[in-house]
Amino acid sequence: MPQQQQIIEWIQSDSQRMEALRHARQLGLSQWCLAAGFVRNLVWDRLQDYADSTALNDIDLVYFDRDNIHPQRDKELEAQLLMQSPLPWSVKNQARMHLRSNRPPYLNTADAISYWVEVETAIGVRLEADDSLTLIAPLGLQALFTSTITFNDKNGDLATFHQRVTDKGWLSLWPKLRLVYSGQSQAI
Repeated sequence: MPQQQQIIEWIQSDSQRMEALRHARQLGLSQWCLAAGFVRNLVWDRLQDYADSTALNDIDLVYFDRDNIHPQRDKELEAQLLMQSPLPWSVKNQARMHLRSNRPPYLNTADAISYWVEVETAIGVRLEADDSLTLIAPLGLQALFTSTITFNDKNGDLATFHQRVTDKGWLSLWPKLRLVYSGQSQAI
């Protein structure tokens, strides 16, 4: 089965993830997706044959709105989501996130997440109006299926990569994972 379809089927069979996607869709945000561990952790769980999904410490809702880049907007959206569902929401407008890394402005959500620290983290999913799922994977899906944590050369911050691997305990949670320092995949 193609990797894209496999991920979609895994998400569709996960009731908590589908619930989160429905809540996020109700906000009507531009270029939104639930990203990072929302997709990555699910794939790693399935590749390691875990019967249950690993708990999500946050649900990263990213979107792109150049017209309102104030951080307070993200807090308001988080509060709105929390009223609907007590999940650990983290909302970030990618139209301003380039400022944190002193980069030129990002073009869109896909461009923004293509700079995330790990290749396997740079993936998101959106629930469309017709209930179909769309994957956003500017660095591709290949690395996600190789049980790796791959440093994103485009990000360029190797110290942050090592810190994240340590702080998040990925090698303990998913002991089959191995670190990789090059070799980005093709986008879908």
